[in-house]
Amino acid sequence: MAPIDPHSFTDSTHPLTTHVSLTLYFHFPSSTIHATALLTLQTPLTGPLSLDTRSLSIHKILDPATLTPLPFTLSSSEHPIKGRHLTVSLNNNSSVLILYSTSPSSSALQWLSPPQTFKKIHPFVYTQCQSVHARSVFPCQDTPAARVCYSAKLNVPRQLSGVMSARHCGRHDPVGTDLDGVLTNEESGFGFDLKSLWCEEGRVVEEFVMEQPIPPYLFAFAIGELGFRELGPRTRVYSEALDGVLDAAAREFAGTEEMIRQAEKLFGDYDWERFDLLVLPPSFPYGGMENPRMVFLTPTVIKGDASGAQVVAHELAHSWTGNLITNKNNEHFWLNEGFTTYAERRIVEVVQGEDIAALNSGIGWKGLNEEMERFKDNMEFTKLKNNQEGVDPDDMYSQVPYEKGFQFLWRIERQIGRPAFDEFLKKYIATFKFKSIDTQTFLDFLKANIPGIEKDIDLQLWTEGTGIPPDAHEPVSKLYIKIVSLANDFKLGRMPREDEVADWKGQEWELYLENLPKAVEASQVLALDARYRLSESKDYEVKVGFFQLAISSRCRDYYGEVEKTLKEVGRMKYLRPLYSGLVQGPGKEEEKILAKRVFAEARECYHPIAQGVVEAIFAKHM
Repeated sequence: MAPIDPHSFTDSTHPLTTHVSLTLYFHFPSSTIHATALLTLQTPLTGPLSLDTRSLSIHKILDPATLTPLPFTLSSSEHPIKGRHLTVSLNNNSSVLILYSTSPSSSALQWLSPPQTFKKIHPFVYTQCQSVHARSVFPCQDTPAARVCYSAKLNVPRQLSGVMSARHCGRHDPVGTDLDGVLTNEESGFGFDLKSLWCEEGRVVEEFVMEQPIPPYLFAFAIGELGFRELGPRTRVYSEALDGVLDAAAREFAGTEEMIRQAEKLFGDYDWERFDLLVLPPSFPYGGMENPRMVFLTPTVIKGDASGAQVVAHELAHSWTGNLITNKNNEHFWLNEGFTTYAERRIVEVVQGEDIAALNSGIGWKGLNEEMERFKDNMEFTKLKNNQEGVDPDDMYSQVPYEKGFQFLWRIERQIGRPAFDEFLKKYIATFKFKSIDTQTFLDFLKANIPGIEKDIDLQLWTEGTGIPPDAHEPVSKLYIKIVSLANDFKLGRMPREDEVADWKGQEWELYLENLPKAVEASQVLALDARYRLSESKDYEVKVGFFQLAISSRCRDYYGEVEKTLKEVGRMKYLRPLYSGLVQGPGKEEEKILAKRVFAEARECYHPIAQGVVEAIFAKHM
């Protein structure tokens, strides 16, 4: 076997999948999907085909031309990262049809009962497939190297509707012909009659198609009682059909079309037709997920001052860097995130101004330095190109690929000048669009298009070296210097005056808090909050930053608020530092008891990926 990805069973000697056709029947009472997947390969294959699965029951695998069974094996044990290895024996086949069901423990899916949703009336389900979780929704070559087009029919309760990272083709009453070519009348293979279930009263079928090849981690759907608001000619914002959430989201993201236009000036035409947004329930584990045509967002980015649009700028930038050009596997993740962080800041600079972009970069710089401390015992994870054999990408997720990647590209820009770098970026995107590449491919392209760059910048040190290179650059602006200076004054016992912070929004406070000492006197924490009410901020970046200071200062007055926060949001950016703060370090018995109790009570409200991350923190420190 010749693997092409440390996180996949995909064999480089096998033809890659080019198209997947799915029929998905959603059974909410059991939190399962009964499904068929028709996989089409680049070329016919005789011999074994390796596929990735996790928590799937494989009922039957058929030759789609004849609907006769194909022999297959599923590894008896589950690999902790890769899942189960499905091997199908082919005889000059260029496609396979797989009948299967998901399980309630699917790592990509979160099934929300009505009480866990905003409206508390109907259930909700959504996917989060990055990095290695598409395999828990359908059997596939779950590596970014295998880009696929797909079509899907989603059979859902009539009062619900669906969205996908694909074009919506229509909504119709279910009919038996929906399953033509994937089920025989005599034998469904499921142990029950799927055709009868499919055509039951009270169901509806939503159809979607994605005609551009995407990596499997960008496969996405969400199903619930959804509403939307129009934002512009190519953007709607969706959420549960709740006026308060929809109206707040529409205000926060009102400038999206202007962002798209500015991004097109920088990077070329937007290739995905629509740029719709979906605000998910609070359990969504990330700030945003760049699913093409349908970006998923946490409700915590709705801050009331339009600053949450920066997350939208990041996900929009992915439309070029990440979605059009994709890292070949997670060892080259910086190609997705470093480029996108650079592109996001260029968009923010144009739309919101240089000061805000510099603040954004300054917060990133502080975060990058903190990651060096986090990984001091495993400096491999501070490299841009790193070895992830045997490593769960969710466990090592960090700011390094984002911020060190940004610093590398910014270093190249400073060397050759912005106009030349802009030309290089456009050429890079045009050359590699709809391809998955690795770091060496990028470096070869860089050296070919900017001759002599390797004499001016140590490319190997930047991509394969540990730590922060000496020619990295702390971003500075007048506002940045002022905020850091005020944070330094706090160490000397001086709190900022109200006139000094009168026009501060969330980002200014976030940078201020990040530059305070890790621990101060509890009385200082209380005094800061008494004056500025940071614990009551509507901006979670500020509130959580303040709670981190409170925890590290053992200011137990705020533990009740920390508990409340951990129970109301599932975004890992907040769970990670709060749980880590509670359990890391000596003499934290009271805090550890609190953390374990809160997690036990909140666990079911977290996405499976977030559950795993908190469990890994506990395993390391308790």
